[in-house]
Amino acid sequence: MASLLGDLTLLAIALAGALIGCGLALLPGLHVFNVAGLALLLSTRGVIGLADQALAMFLLGALVGWAVVNIIPAVFLFAPDDANVVAILPTTRYLMCGRGAEAALLVGAGSLCALLGLVLLSPMLDEVLRPLRAIVQPHTGWMLVAIVAFLLLGEWPRANDLAPPVRRLLSAWAYLGAGLLTFTLSGLLGFVLLYRSPIAVESAFVNLMPAFVGLFAVPGLLQILLFGAKPPPQTATLPAELEPRLLLRGSLTGLSGGLFASVLPVISGGIGGLLAGHATAQWNERLFMISLGASKVAYYVGSFLLLFVPGLTLTRGGMAWMLSSVYVPYGWRSYWLAVAAMALAGTAAFIVLIGLARATAKLINRLNVKWIAGGSLVIAVAITLAFTGWSGFVIMLVATTVGLIPVIVGGRRLNCLGVLLMPITLNMIGVGPVVAQWLGLL
Repeated sequence: MASLLGDLTLLAIALAGALIGCGLALLPGLHVFNVAGLALLLSTRGVIGLADQALAMFLLGALVGWAVVNIIPAVFLFAPDDANVVAILPTTRYLMCGRGAEAALLVGAGSLCALLGLVLLSPMLDEVLRPLRAIVQPHTGWMLVAIVAFLLLGEWPRANDLAPPVRRLLSAWAYLGAGLLTFTLSGLLGFVLLYRSPIAVESAFVNLMPAFVGLFAVPGLLQILLFGAKPPPQTATLPAELEPRLLLRGSLTGLSGGLFASVLPVISGGIGGLLAGHATAQWNERLFMISLGASKVAYYVGSFLLLFVPGLTLTRGGMAWMLSSVYVPYGWRSYWLAVAAMALAGTAAFIVLIGLARATAKLINRLNVKWIAGGSLVIAVAITLAFTGWSGFVIMLVATTVGLIPVIVGGRRLNCLGVLLMPITLNMIGVGPVVAQWLGLL
């Protein structure tokens, strides 16, 4: 009886974490990993009464809630994180057609299906991932190099076919060059943060926060603040009925991409979803958004769930790395409790998403979008200053200049992930320290 009561208490903690995560998801620029780092710091100092398994359940719930609901600012405020950034173009198109709530719920449907997929796969995760890890691990370095090459080569030149040849060539390379420049500059910023970060040691758990805020959140908010027009009236009705085949294909595509990203270091859910979409030849915007929702959640939640698998000892993702520094789950009881908490938190988060999407669609029609973007920008800057101080603010400004390149030129914003991909890929193939020394960072 006491054991059952303890399990129910832990599930209640996970549910509370999910509701808190849903609230955090509405704040542009605030990543759940940053709040998790603060929670871990407060827990180790005894400020909050959560520790060990209770802390793990709280973080799991918060991660699920945040991952499901954070599509709201991405759709309505153009303020994505690294996993949502790929979906900006189709969701923006839906927003400008008055269907922003539908876009958010399509992504949310993919997220819910991914959580269901993780529940169904949970009995066989150990048997599947153990041999897969043995196969992939020796080849991680060149696989990352191939993925980086694919991202850069996947940029498609845009030029007016009726223009003279020289002008077409210059126009095409202006677009391609912007993508290469974005990746290179963000990668150099990543080297600085990895080898000689100006962030204070006590704020090391949010070392990448100002860079991600500047690269992904601030440029879109500035774009709205300076040039944004009021979106057309939004409908708050639920999406039209989805074909089961479409929902199944999009969810399976995203789930496979997200799980691939959760196993391979550095690769985000956005990249995993992009790779899976190319591999399965997606052709439909609704399919694409479902897939990206599934990929995002499979990446964030799947990578954290791997920490709970007994005997696998696979630590992937920022949340797993932070928790493993103070507590490592063990035993099948903890694993199945985590699976149950994930399902409970995901169901609650999707219900919250439905309400928030419809409420936001109604409010966006009544409010000045520039005021909303301005307020969101103030919140993003205030959060950065509160967590990282003035050094973090400077990093955010530098990252913003890089993040504005694809916004102004129209390139792929996914290239901003060079902040992680470049330094870690080069480190894995053994040349990272040489580059860091050449840059004067060692």
